[in-house]
Amino acid sequence: MPDTARIAVIGTGWWSTTAHIPALQANPDADLVALADIRADAVEKAAKHFGVERTYTDVHEMLARERLDGVVIAVWHAAHYEAARPCLEHGLHAVLEKPMTLFATHARHLTELSRANGCQLIIGYPWNYNPHVLRVKEVIGSGRLGEIRYINNMFASGVISLYRGDDSVHDNLYQYPVTGPGDVYSDPVRSGGGQGHLQATHSIGLMLHMTGLRPVSVMALMDNLDTRVDVVDAMIVQMDNGALANVGSSGTLHAGGPEQEMVVQIYCDQGWIKADIIERSCTIYYADGSVEELPPLTEEQSYLSSAPADNLVDVIVRGAPNQSPPEVGWHTVELLDAAYRSAADEGRRVQVNSLYEADS
Repeated sequence: MPDTARIAVIGTGWWSTTAHIPALQANPDADLVALADIRADAVEKAAKHFGVERTYTDVHEMLARERLDGVVIAVWHAAHYEAARPCLEHGLHAVLEKPMTLFATHARHLTELSRANGCQLIIGYPWNYNPHVLRVKEVIGSGRLGEIRYINNMFASGVISLYRGDDSVHDNLYQYPVTGPGDVYSDPVRSGGGQGHLQATHSIGLMLHMTGLRPVSVMALMDNLDTRVDVVDAMIVQMDNGALANVGSSGTLHAGGPEQEMVVQIYCDQGWIKADIIERSCTIYYADGSVEELPPLTEEQSYLSSAPADNLVDVIVRGAPNQSPPEVGWHTVELLDAAYRSAADEGRRVQVNSLYEADS
C-alpha cells in the first residue's frame, strides 16, 4: 500500500470547495495532485484558491496523464454516472457524491464495476459515519430487536430558495470559500429532481444503512410548488422483509426555526428506536423494558463532512473498510427512481424490479 494517497477531485463546485478539497488538504496521508471540471473558469478558480497546480477540463485526459490512487467525484447529479464509470474502469478507489446516480440501472452498473475491478466506491453520505447511526446499525444487525415492521423517516430542510435558483440565502450558513451552487438545483437537466435527489437521499441512505433493508415497491406523490423540481415528497415503501416505511421530505423550512429536521423511527418486534439526527439524540427501547440512551453528540461528531474523503484515504493507505458502500447508494437510487416514476403517474405503485426490465 502507498504511504500517501494520490487523489484527484472531479468537479470544483460548492461542495468540493467547501468540504472535499479542504478535507484532503488537511489529511497528512493525502496528496491532492489534480482538479478537473468541464468548466475551465471554475477549475482554475478553485486551483488558484487551493494552490493546486494541475487542472483538466477532460476526465479522460486526466486519467491518462496522472498517476492516481483515487478520486473524489462531486459533479452535477446527472453527470455522476459518466464521471464515475471511467474512474472505476481504471481501477481507482472513489468517493461519489450522493445521489449515487439518477437511475437504478446506472447505480447497479457502478456497483458491479467496483466489485469487478476491486475498487472501493464510497458514497458521500456523512451521516453514515455518525456514532449514533453506527450503534443503531449494530443493534439491528445483532437481531436483538427482532424483525423490523415499520419505519417513519422524515427530513425537512430550508432549501426552497435553491430550487428557485437563488443560493444567496445560504451565504451565512456555508460561507462559500470559492463558489456557491448557483442555480444548479433549480435545473432538472443537471440535477434530476429537487428534494428527493438533494435532500431525501440523505435520510433514505441513512435508513437503508442502519437497517440493511432494500426497497421492493414504492408509491409516491410530489409537489413542485412554484419551481421546476420537487419540493415536497411523500412516499410509502415496502421493504424486502415485508416492512413498510413512510418517507417524507420537505424543503420549505424558513428562517426563525431550525435549518433542518431529520427523525428516523424504527419499530421492531422486540423494541424500537428513535433517532433525532439533527438534535443529535438517539434512544433504543428494548422489549425487556430497558432503555439505552445514547450519549449526546457534538455537531462535529454528528455531521462529519470530511469523513468520505478521509475514508477514501484510509482505504488506500491502510486498507480500511468502506464505511458507506455502493450498495447503500444503489438501493437508495432504486427507491428514488421508483418514487419519481410513481409520482409522475399519479402515485401508482412501482415495483423496483420493473426498473430493470429494459435490461433483461
